[in-house]
Amino acid sequence: MKGARDNDFVYQAVYRYLTTLIDDAGGSTAVRLPSLRQLADRLDVSISTVQYAYSLLEKEGRVYSIAKSGYYAQVLPGIDTPGNGRDLLESVYVNARRPGMCVLSDDDPASLQPLDSPLLTLERELLRQYPRQLQSFIQPCGELELRVALAARYTCSTEHFWHADDVYIGADLRGVLEILISVLELRQSAVIVESPCDWVILRLLESCGVRVIEWPALVEGELNLRLLESLLERESVRLILLSSVLSTPQGTGFTHEHQQAIAQMLDRYGIWVLENDCYSELDERCDNQRLRHWLDPRRLLVFSTFEKLIGTEAPFGFVLSRHWRQELQRHFLLRAFRLSPIRQKAIARLLSGGRLDQHLPVLRRMLCERRTLLIQVLRERLGDTLQIVEPQGGATVWVRSLRPVDMANVFQRLLRQQIIVAPGELFSLQGLHADHLRLSALSHGERDLASVICLLGDALRLSPDP
Repeated sequence: MKGARDNDFVYQAVYRYLTTLIDDAGGSTAVRLPSLRQLADRLDVSISTVQYAYSLLEKEGRVYSIAKSGYYAQVLPGIDTPGNGRDLLESVYVNARRPGMCVLSDDDPASLQPLDSPLLTLERELLRQYPRQLQSFIQPCGELELRVALAARYTCSTEHFWHADDVYIGADLRGVLEILISVLELRQSAVIVESPCDWVILRLLESCGVRVIEWPALVEGELNLRLLESLLERESVRLILLSSVLSTPQGTGFTHEHQQAIAQMLDRYGIWVLENDCYSELDERCDNQRLRHWLDPRRLLVFSTFEKLIGTEAPFGFVLSRHWRQELQRHFLLRAFRLSPIRQKAIARLLSGGRLDQHLPVLRRMLCERRTLLIQVLRERLGDTLQIVEPQGGATVWVRSLRPVDMANVFQRLLRQQIIVAPGELFSLQGLHADHLRLSALSHGERDLASVICLLGDALRLSPDP
């Protein structure tokens, strides 16, 4: 693999190695492929490089991944439904990766307009500027140039400021959150989570033994502060996890009055806040006031990822924290994330050079056009069937059936027609949002959107009550 760096990007060499493994395997049964870490160790490359090579093969339909299991060669020959032993989330993941599927639930905003080309161009320039020895210079908390750029980007006042030493970068968002759970000692502790919540976060908290208490923050657009106060009074809450400005899957957010009221209540109870900033840059409202601007910075942590804005070339997750510096540094060192310093430097240049800021209005406009089209078709075809939550940004649309419907049955009916939706139950651990769906128009493939929505309507009408 060392020689491949002279004339080629490393991920291309990893890609070719994997295609050879797949071809050598042959046969008609699924073949498990090496894990990210196994392959990174075997080929002496970074985990992010291996991850990108796998993502290319996934897009081509040559491999698929199963949560907590790994990557497999050969696409599954049949349709996988929840009734065959897989849970609903796993069935969504597996089938969404099959070729020819119409994925009406995708939440990959950067896929519309990724920044992979400018990022790789910067990487080529940096590879010429820096010696290869830089690859062996280990910075366990992330490349300093990128940490400096992030600290500057998040600093907004003399009170709400960050330094490079407050920034920690990991291979992906999941790895960073796992470290936070350990450092904050959240196992067996009560954590309040805004609901609905990203299923990746929910499943991670559950798997780590965190006691998740869901707070349906906005009910019919109104802030449910009484319920939050009731939870804080009767529960010994270790931390609350809230969106910064744009909450998904609804694509809505708190008003300034909401943010201020929440901050005052949390300050009164002395509650730590873990702010989810993954989607904030996709907010289409003019004012970019973040929840953290109202919070006490002494009880605040912020996490995010580059992937939602830049694309799969930048899978890194990061967290900002003024606290637990020694513990965080130790955990990042022990985790030994193998991150490409050149890739991190290239991302830093996108941030500090203004390229990302130029890109964001274009991405927001494109996402808005896709959502507007989807909402228009939904209202024309299913206006008497669904209630639509008007999003303020992001890639998805959150809808509710006007009559009780068995959404698992809706999912199975559509799956048989090679259409993937995301039932609302995936966004809760406590059975909330059973009448909801998360939809998007990012990747419906060759199929006409109006005809796909008609099939969705048929599935909703034909499905029995729960």
